[in-house]
Amino acid sequence: MNYKLIIQYDGGRYKGWQRLGNNENTIQGKIEHVLSELEGGKVEIIGSSRTDAGVHALAQIANVKLKKNLAESEVKSYLNRYLPQDISVSEVMLVPERFHARYNAKGKTYLYKIWNKEYTHPFMRKYSMHVEKELDIDRMKKACQYFIGEHDFTSYSNAKSKKKTSVRKVYAMDIEKNTGFIQIRVSGNGFLYNMVRKIVGTLIEVGLNEIDAENIPGILNSKERNQTGRMADACGLYLEKIDF
Repeated sequence: MNYKLIIQYDGGRYKGWQRLGNNENTIQGKIEHVLSELEGGKVEIIGSSRTDAGVHALAQIANVKLKKNLAESEVKSYLNRYLPQDISVSEVMLVPERFHARYNAKGKTYLYKIWNKEYTHPFMRKYSMHVEKELDIDRMKKACQYFIGEHDFTSYSNAKSKKKTSVRKVYAMDIEKNTGFIQIRVSGNGFLYNMVRKIVGTLIEVGLNEIDAENIPGILNSKERNQTGRMADACGLYLEKIDF
């Protein structure tokens, strides 16, 4: 039986999604441990996106194949009963045998939250990046246009990236400001390790008038990781949506 899971998590205390050897301090490790107890044997789940340490998810998608013939409601109830409170499964559904959460994904949307006030936000300090100086939204929106489209994003990746190609297509980017928060959405066919956080870091530099938006094509064309400046904090990043 192949089950599709929709998962939410606060990634603050975890080393990311992907299980690291015998280290269970990952989202994948925690969920597999609970499902293995349910199955009575080793279980492996497949996630759509390998979010980094400290990154959150509003709708991570995963699939898991279980030998037991269990109702969707049984799987969902068991997971939410035994998972830590900072991980929850909002939906479980039976899907065709061939469904694969990673290979069938056509696109992903990430959301980044910035608290743009001179004072901290006590309740969102673990879920947004604090930038004290006022950001120029118009400059940031202009900068977004240089990232949209298909580019080699080597400059905006990290050395840990092991992908065969660094070419990715960004479908859309959007920035909005509301009651002190700046929210940045980035949609694309896939993202390299740290790519979204480095893009947001550049947008912050543009918004602070530290660099010009027109510098971005040169940074992309250089394919040199040391050409990018700051990298945005992990705590402000959320995996928001997976498209199939």
